[in-house]
Amino acid sequence: MLETFKNAWRIKELRNKILFTILIIAIFRIGSVIPVPYIDVAALKAASDSGTTNEFFSYLSILTGGGLEYGAIFAMSVTPYINSSIIIQLLCVAIPALERLSKEGEEGQKKLATITRYATVILALIQGTAYFFYLKGNGYLSVSGGAVVFAAFVIILAFTAGSALVMWLGEQIDVKGIGNGISILLFAGILSRGPQAFRAMLAYWQVGKQVAVVGIMVLFLIVIGFIVWMTNAERRIPIQYAKRVVGNKMYGGQNTHIPIKVNMSGVMPIIFASSILMLPTMILGFMSKTESSLYKALSLFSVRGVFYAVVYFILIIGFAYFYATIQFNPVEMANNLRKNGGAVPGIRPGKPTSDFISKILSRITLMGAIFLSVIAILPIIIGSVGGINISLGGTSVLIMVGVALDTVQNLESQMMMRHYKGFLD
Repeated sequence: MLETFKNAWRIKELRNKILFTILIIAIFRIGSVIPVPYIDVAALKAASDSGTTNEFFSYLSILTGGGLEYGAIFAMSVTPYINSSIIIQLLCVAIPALERLSKEGEEGQKKLATITRYATVILALIQGTAYFFYLKGNGYLSVSGGAVVFAAFVIILAFTAGSALVMWLGEQIDVKGIGNGISILLFAGILSRGPQAFRAMLAYWQVGKQVAVVGIMVLFLIVIGFIVWMTNAERRIPIQYAKRVVGNKMYGGQNTHIPIKVNMSGVMPIIFASSILMLPTMILGFMSKTESSLYKALSLFSVRGVFYAVVYFILIIGFAYFYATIQFNPVEMANNLRKNGGAVPGIRPGKPTSDFISKILSRITLMGAIFLSVIAILPIIIGSVGGINISLGGTSVLIMVGVALDTVQNLESQMMMRHYKGFLD
């Protein structure tokens, strides 16, 4: 990885892209610590440091790089865009008009991107409103009385505008920088929590939990290696094309393969499952502690609870299969192979081929889903057994490793393209 960045830095064009990406990240981090007016930042930060904020707040704080703790302009970071992207992807399956747009090539993707932008602003407005009421309900505003109405307008508008600006910054990285812009900003936000995680581990070390801290560090390195291995793992289905003669030339007769990634859905099943399970926790944040049946039922979804871990595990597996179904159509693939004279050795074309691909896809998806589920609930298990709260959980590590690998692959592909261009010139 370091060698790839070193080689890319020697190329002026790639060096400029890297510097531009770093500049956007710096702007993003500055916006993540500039507070919005009318928020009592000191009280909010003190509550976050003492751990008195609810679990939903703590979860979002990790994804936003601590912007929520400062009541910053970029407090919601890329979460509205991620949620809107997931919603649009799901609607592409349910709504025929959006499904047609997704299959219309570049123009269709541009229209879907525009719809996603509008959806991002709407979600940012909703999340900004919910965040304002959270601040107001917990006494984190610096104004009271009639001034609260004007403060609400300013705070909600600032949060919405900040989310729109973060989306624009991510798109600028897509055009002029390196890698996927939104993923890079999400990576930067999670990585910024590193010093806080280090201080937490140091505090545990000082109170006599040295064995637990060493064990977590070793396990952390093992998990990173396992994630890298699973991210690059794939099942290759062999394909053989029949020979055919057209005029005086012979075509086909090639042996190739169809690669199916073990973790083809990436971290999306975890993010979507987390978003659903955090809704009860968010509702609890607006409720006073009572003995009502609703409060007791919602309390079951505590992040450190067994019930939460079991439901989380099942939801991740379900969404992994759902995303695999969206991204991979065995029937369509079998038809394309038959039209182009391709076949899986030993399998008849048509339905037998689609059944064979479906069978392999189901097994591979199960392996990838179990991998995601284990990584996601591992911090919960460690926290329950070792009594240590890990701020950088399995989801965060999975995102960071995935983004790092994608960025390195992007750099390598751009360097290769440049070499080919020079050869052709």
